[in-house]
Amino acid sequence: MPDDTTSANLGPREVLARFQRAMLDKSADDLADLYAVDAVHEFPFLFPGAPERYEGREEVRTGYRALWGASPAQPREIREVAVHGSTDPEVIVVEQVVSGTVTTTGRPFEFPGLLVIRVRDGRIAHVRDYMDGLGVAHAMNRLTAVAGSLSNGG
Repeated sequence: MPDDTTSANLGPREVLARFQRAMLDKSADDLADLYAVDAVHEFPFLFPGAPERYEGREEVRTGYRALWGASPAQPREIREVAVHGSTDPEVIVVEQVVSGTVTTTGRPFEFPGLLVIRVRDGRIAHVRDYMDGLGVAHAMNRLTAVAGSLSNGG
């Protein structure tokens, strides 16, 4: 990530491109470096294996490092279905489809998601990440474990 002087010039679209690159590279450091120190990343939909939110850049770094380190999913492409501006110049809404391969099985996956990203002073201040967590669990062949976890109150 560029230094704070350079990053202050980045708008939501440029930050989104770097966000997607970090996702494809599964680089928790590159992803976290896009966030403000006090940023919040929320997962409003059930996403098995992930908390409801990360608070702060270092939680994003630690959380994604653990999530991606434990996942056999290798994303290959992020296809933008639509990118919507907002009346708020800090906010961008992205409809996207992530596709790739489960490295342990060779099985392809594809699942939709929606991101609402607020960028302030060139850094992500807030993300609401509406990912298809059950679709991810299905692709990873983890639906039975997720169902068991839910039925046990977990």
